[in-house]
Amino acid sequence: MIVTLKDGSKKEYAEAKSVIDIAYDISEGLARAACAGEVNGEVVDLRTVIDSDCELNILTAKDEKGLAVLRHTASHVLAQAVQTLFPDAKVAIGPSIDTGFYYDFDCPPFSRDDLDAIEKEMKKIIKKGAKIERFTKSREDAIAYFQEKNEPYKVELIEDLPEGSEISFYSQGDWTDLCAGPHLMSVKGVKAFKLLSSSSAYWRGSEKNAMLTRIYGTAYASKDELKEHLEQMEEAKKRDHNKLGREMKIFTTVDVIGQGLPLIMPNGVIIMQELQRWIEDEETKRGYVRTKTPLMAKSDLYKISGHWDHYKDGMFVLGDEETDKEVFALRPMTCPFQYYVYKAEQHSYRDLPLRYGETSTLFRNEDSGEMHGLTRVRQFTISEGHLIVRPDQMVKEFKDCIALAQYCLQVLGVEEDVTYHLSKWDPNNKEKYIGDAEVWNQTEAHIRQMLEELNIPFTEDVGEAAFYGPKVDINAKNVYGKEDTMITIQWDALLAEQFDMYYIDENGEKQRPYIIHRTSMGCYERTLAWLIEKYAGMFPTWLCPEQVRVIPISEKFHDYAAKVEAQLKENGIRCSVDQRSEKMGYKIREARLARVPYMLIVGAKEEEEGKVSVRSRYLGDEGMKDLGEFLTSIKEEIKNKTIRKIEVQEENK
Repeated sequence: MIVTLKDGSKKEYAEAKSVIDIAYDISEGLARAACAGEVNGEVVDLRTVIDSDCELNILTAKDEKGLAVLRHTASHVLAQAVQTLFPDAKVAIGPSIDTGFYYDFDCPPFSRDDLDAIEKEMKKIIKKGAKIERFTKSREDAIAYFQEKNEPYKVELIEDLPEGSEISFYSQGDWTDLCAGPHLMSVKGVKAFKLLSSSSAYWRGSEKNAMLTRIYGTAYASKDELKEHLEQMEEAKKRDHNKLGREMKIFTTVDVIGQGLPLIMPNGVIIMQELQRWIEDEETKRGYVRTKTPLMAKSDLYKISGHWDHYKDGMFVLGDEETDKEVFALRPMTCPFQYYVYKAEQHSYRDLPLRYGETSTLFRNEDSGEMHGLTRVRQFTISEGHLIVRPDQMVKEFKDCIALAQYCLQVLGVEEDVTYHLSKWDPNNKEKYIGDAEVWNQTEAHIRQMLEELNIPFTEDVGEAAFYGPKVDINAKNVYGKEDTMITIQWDALLAEQFDMYYIDENGEKQRPYIIHRTSMGCYERTLAWLIEKYAGMFPTWLCPEQVRVIPISEKFHDYAAKVEAQLKENGIRCSVDQRSEKMGYKIREARLARVPYMLIVGAKEEEEGKVSVRSRYLGDEGMKDLGEFLTSIKEEIKNKTIRKIEVQEENK
């Protein structure tokens, strides 16, 4: 057989060989660093035997997929350590994730002292250096094995596997786990790890199931890499919008109100209003007309759209279908409402495209385990839009929606932080979707071609489409590496039929339009969280709740400070005067901590000459300027939504 390596070179063997044996044949150093193999694009265990021609890539921890294998092995070491110290703990699942790994246990919560003890036990296990062995069992034997060990979650996992599935196990010393793999050859390969936190998580992510205890950890190939990551995590904590947003009085949450229902405080409202005015103005420039639709509707509407059948679990339903004459639901999206705006009058082909925009408040019944600050909430507001177009207009309008999204990202300064995804249907799970395979394949092909024509790198995600059509998802990661969708643009060739939407063509015949569902900037709450973390609260000046703070040197200059404040406000600048009887250094430090972009210091010389001494977060001391000169520059900065770079770092002393 001939094995083609990543660099194009070839190895020829007269007999079958395992991946690890081929790695040793290439280089002993490579074999020692190897975590897994990639055979014809599929990640496999190092124990996998190759017996035919193939392409092979030996994965190390320097590769994302190889690092995932190392972390998965670390999760097994974690589980072994937990069951050594806490024999009554039942094991659930323990995958690798983008930032490390976790394992879920059915047991009481763990304290930090518990985590430290578990870490110590993990080091003992690793030091013993047990080899990791893979073996399989029949379905019946596998179930019996875990029933005897009193591991109900493993039994459930096996019972849910399709008939005929290979059921594999991995053992390390005297500890064994159900697992599809792959894993390292030995626990010795886990050299640098850290347990980060413990939290609660529902079994299989459903609040209808048991509440488990989850331990999060991370692992790297070297201690230096781990140290660098932990330092990044410390920086991430400082930027975490959940912490920083509360400190800056942007939002808060209250248990008595409910999870996923944040209170946006005055500072946060200012930012969201600025974003909303900007977005609505931009959409108007691009030919959008605005609608205002109800926050709820009868179930009849959602039955027509298909949401009742495909999305009911994610909705807040008001009433009981079995006993109430009418059942309502809070809207999870605006599309069916805007369709009836379209249907309120007859349209000809000349009227299209029609671009409807709405700043929509929506409601989605998210699982409590998924809620996080402003990123995932149960009530939120989005820059929603639906374009009703002729089929021949679809591609141009879809591209224009992408262009609008990219413009928004560029203005906010986050265009380099996103990834693009073609979210497709899952042909193996057709009951989740409406429409036939031909329509789905055609629409996915159109989107793929558009993204290629626009030279936008993208990945394809099976099973992530809406139930009525494929979409482009523009995603970004938070400071902890978790990815969320920020902007969505969906191709819909199906719902017009269900709502009997049509236009009159040039021949006087009724024709079905296509629909584009899109957001221009996405969810305001999620965007606000993103911006808090992106800028560590130091927003571009146009978004700052307080843009200027006037600081008089002493009480003698309060009147002049008030005049400066009045002129600033007359010019639309958000500002305040610090009249406290505190030292200047203290007041300057307080303004910096409040992340105010500009301070105007006023004293005798400034009053005499009608000037202000400018300090900014960008250049530090910018010197004395005419107030009119400062007003001109800051107004231009706000109008152009300029993102000034911080060129001088000043300590908050």
